[in-house]
Amino acid sequence: MQSPLSPTRPKSPWGRFDPYDFPEDQDKEYVGFATLPNQVHRKSVKKGFDFTLMVAGESGLGKSTLVNSLFLTDLYKDRKLLNAEERITQTVEITKHTVDIEEKGVKLKLTIVDTPGFGDAVNNTECWKSVADYIDQQFEQYFRDESGLNRKNIQDNRVHCCLYFISPFGHGLRPLDVEFMKALHEKVNIVPILAKADTLTPTEVKKKKFKIREEIQQYGIKIYQFPDCDSDEDEDFKQQDQELKDSIPFAVIGSNTVVEAKGKRVRGRLYPWGIVEVENSAHCDFVKLRNMLVRTHMQDLKDVTRETHYENYRAHCIQSMTRMVVKERNRNKLTRESGTDFPIPVIPSTTDTETEKLIREKDEEALHVVFKEMNVCT
Repeated sequence: MQSPLSPTRPKSPWGRFDPYDFPEDQDKEYVGFATLPNQVHRKSVKKGFDFTLMVAGESGLGKSTLVNSLFLTDLYKDRKLLNAEERITQTVEITKHTVDIEEKGVKLKLTIVDTPGFGDAVNNTECWKSVADYIDQQFEQYFRDESGLNRKNIQDNRVHCCLYFISPFGHGLRPLDVEFMKALHEKVNIVPILAKADTLTPTEVKKKKFKIREEIQQYGIKIYQFPDCDSDEDEDFKQQDQELKDSIPFAVIGSNTVVEAKGKRVRGRLYPWGIVEVENSAHCDFVKLRNMLVRTHMQDLKDVTRETHYENYRAHCIQSMTRMVVKERNRNKLTRESGTDFPIPVIPSTTDTETEKLIREKDEEALHVVFKEMNVCT
């Protein structure tokens, strides 16, 4: 006969996730803190989640198509395509697309930050500067909100991940790729993407991946590092994690077209010689990338952004503010010790021009007149 529930034992508000709802635990006494994960889960689901993803790379590498394929939505339906003449004069812009996605009761506010015009000009010197400035601006805004009086509803617009698209038409990283990643690797989690993998044979994909990983290490570029698995994780999870690490850079194919292959409808690209399936792991790394971004490492990307990149920015801001305060205090201290409230005259330099000398002499005459009038008044 099954023993009745203890009247002192707490009941989880979510019965199907009740950690005490096991036959062997029916007659035991518990305090009840085992329901804490349920409480956190319910509160998080009610509040919803947000994630900001940046895509960068030259035009024509399939950035828009891949984003639409990843999240099964159309974020670029109002996009205006530029002709050749407009692309010549185009500068790097920053555009944001926000969409609310709901899946099984979980709400996600997804923000896609695009960088149209990147790498399209004849002279691409420091074309990544506007991208770096945008990331810093989001850090600055969050720092101001966090330091303000009302911190209840802070909007987190910090960039949590940057997918950087590498062209398959080359022998590895180009100088632009190296400079971009080196300029941003201290500010954002960079995940390299080998675009348009269907233009390469499997052997070429393997060689190009090895070459890109080798150059990333050679140039000291810090891309996003997958966290190490705990010793108590199961073997399937460890194997999946190792496959993700070996897949860098992810060789991807994007498509929003549904085609028929072997009697079933799949998303892919139809060619005269066959069909390339987007969600087929034998054809590309699209599924691995989607699993990494959404199912396994989205929270870790946010944690690294908060605990590493943002904390570095925050520490730099606090150090700068501290130096300014100390400098101002020292200046005020020297002013008080001089016995006057007038600025301390600057020691003349040997390289002053005639105009600077004349201005300094006029200032000294003015100070002399003021001191003389003060003595007369006293």
